[in-house]
Amino acid sequence: MSNEQTALAAFENYKIRRVYDEASETWFFSVVDIVAALIQQPDHQTARKYSNKLKERLGKEGRQSVTNCHRLKLPAADGKKYITDVADPETLLI
Repeated sequence: MSNEQTALAAFENYKIRRVYDEASETWFFSVVDIVAALIQQPDHQTARKYSNKLKERLGKEGRQSVTNCHRLKLPAADGKKYITDVADPETLLI
């Protein structure tokens, strides 16, 4: 991704990390942050474990949780950037 811009989006009281790719003119949103908002889980680690377990269970069933998921570095609470699953709005709404 070139010329990435990162920003936070808000959904109710949940902060959703996102990154903008200027080349494709697309926002990519953190899947774990979306899961946290959907299950109303304020603890990031609990939401991450829930998301990982969901991916594991779906994988065992031969299905994928998100077929068009990318992995990008996004800033975390500690200020460092870590690789996380991200998806564009179209993928998230399918």
